Amino acid sequence: MSTGSCWCGNLKYEFEGDSKHVILCHCLTCQKISGTTNTANIPVPRDKLKVTGSPKSHTEKHEDGFDLTKFFCGDCGTTIYKQATADMFAPVSLVQAGTLDGPAKDKVSQPVAELNVRIRQPWLTEVGAAAQKQGFD
Repeated sequence: MSTGSCWCGNLKYEFEGDSKHVILCHCLTCQKISGTTNTANIPVPRDKLKVTGSPKSHTEKHEDGFDLTKFFCGDCGTTIYKQATADMFAPVSLVQAGTLDGPAKDKVSQPVAELNVRIRQPWLTEVGAAAQKQGFD
């Protein structure tokens, strides 16, 4: 069981499954959500993610046309996970790897894929053996 929380600890979560499957996304929306160059996402089946507390949510249209909702702590603002209406994301919540706690945080592996590398910041190099995808496909 992997666990995590927001910065202030008011939101906590747990999920069954592997916390090692990390996907970096460099899309413009992820840059805005994170306030940096990308997000590190762990896809978790929606029915396996259990959240304690009441996250706030905000939905916007992604630049590729689907709806993206971020779920965050209303007190400290930490984004815990995202959900999207795009077919490839419909069955999962995208847990933000930086919110993992304890031993699970130490088990996060090198990303298996990088998405939207066509708009990756030019000063960032590709991550080792991670699959390099121009978009989401």
